[in-house]
Amino acid sequence: MIRQKGLALILVLWVLSLLTIMAGSFALGMRREVSIIEGIRNNAQAMAIAESGIAMAEMMLLNPDQNKRWRADGSIYEINFADAKVRVRLLSETGKIDINKADQALLQGLMLQAPVEAEQQNRLVSAILDWRDTDDLVHLDGAEKQEYRDAGLSYQPGNKPFQSVEELQLVLGLDASVFKRIENLVTIYSGQQQVDLRHAAKEVLQVMPGLDAGLLDAYIAARLDSAVNGLPVPAFPSSLGQNLSVGQNNAFTVISEALLNDESTAVISAVINQSDETQATPFQVLKWQHVTTNDASLFSDAMSELLVKQYDEPEFNN
Repeated sequence: MIRQKGLALILVLWVLSLLTIMAGSFALGMRREVSIIEGIRNNAQAMAIAESGIAMAEMMLLNPDQNKRWRADGSIYEINFADAKVRVRLLSETGKIDINKADQALLQGLMLQAPVEAEQQNRLVSAILDWRDTDDLVHLDGAEKQEYRDAGLSYQPGNKPFQSVEELQLVLGLDASVFKRIENLVTIYSGQQQVDLRHAAKEVLQVMPGLDAGLLDAYIAARLDSAVNGLPVPAFPSSLGQNLSVGQNNAFTVISEALLNDESTAVISAVINQSDETQATPFQVLKWQHVTTNDASLFSDAMSELLVKQYDEPEFNN
């Protein structure tokens, strides 16, 4: 009898242990599910706030007061919500290097940023020129059909204008490291041979050939100060010799990054073009991208130096 009672006690203890393990496993699973659901909800909220940043940028680009209108020269604006904030950066497409129009000297200045030797930089410039021209004549150190075949590639140069910035990655020798370095400096939407220096971001101005670094830094500081204080954009210094006039600025890259209180983030990059009066919407979306790898957060210390103004969200409800 005593032995039977002992076995029964052991059996009860085993059952209790098993139930405890099952209960703990269930609780852990529930916590994980709650955490996943909360993460999905926060990501969706961050994405919605980032999208609202794009809408706010469109509204502020149309502000009739030119001195209150948001600047598309790489300036950053911040809007504070109850449980989140969003930063928006605007870049004029005419303030970038148009890979379909830029001449050899300007492309050479661009390639100075590439993490390759000078000889390879020259090859890349020539290969870009060969890709976009309509003939099969090879520039010095360039690449046409035969060079792509010799490299074992199954495609050949487009022999027409680039259809997207991403198409640069098909150019012979232009690898991912080079593309990453120049991607944000170039465009296909400007249609201009020259860069609008008054609206070019700091990183574009720094690659322009022949500009004095000291005068350039002084101009960038003066331009930022004018934006902070609601003053007109200063003229580009004539002493730099490149006070160039280009066409109307209608296309913009808008980068919107949302940051929630729990550190959840979402980034959207869009290229928009201002519509003419005959169209129903004020802007057309030319490109829309959810950015999944963000190496240069708008909330970083370096980007904070470009912050022009902060708003509270209710200011946009009036």
